[in-house]
Amino acid sequence: MKVTIKSFDVAMEIKQKGVELEVKSPDGTDFHGDCFVTMTGLIWCKGKTSKANGTKITWDQLMEVCGSDAKLKAALKAVKDA
Repeated sequence: MKVTIKSFDVAMEIKQKGVELEVKSPDGTDFHGDCFVTMTGLIWCKGKTSKANGTKITWDQLMEVCGSDAKLKAALKAVKDA
């Protein structure tokens, strides 16, 4: 996959180490975790989980889950029911 960031009119290819996104509550007080965007997919690190121990999803898996509203709703329902 080729993954780029489009921000401030700059297009940049994401390499192996990726880009780290810090995820906080809307008001910025609660830290939820970090999301790493890499050329192979996403890595979610809840709380203070290290990148090596994060939950990984490939771009193909993400595209499959998010391929339609019905698939996304089914995936979210499965998570809530688990």
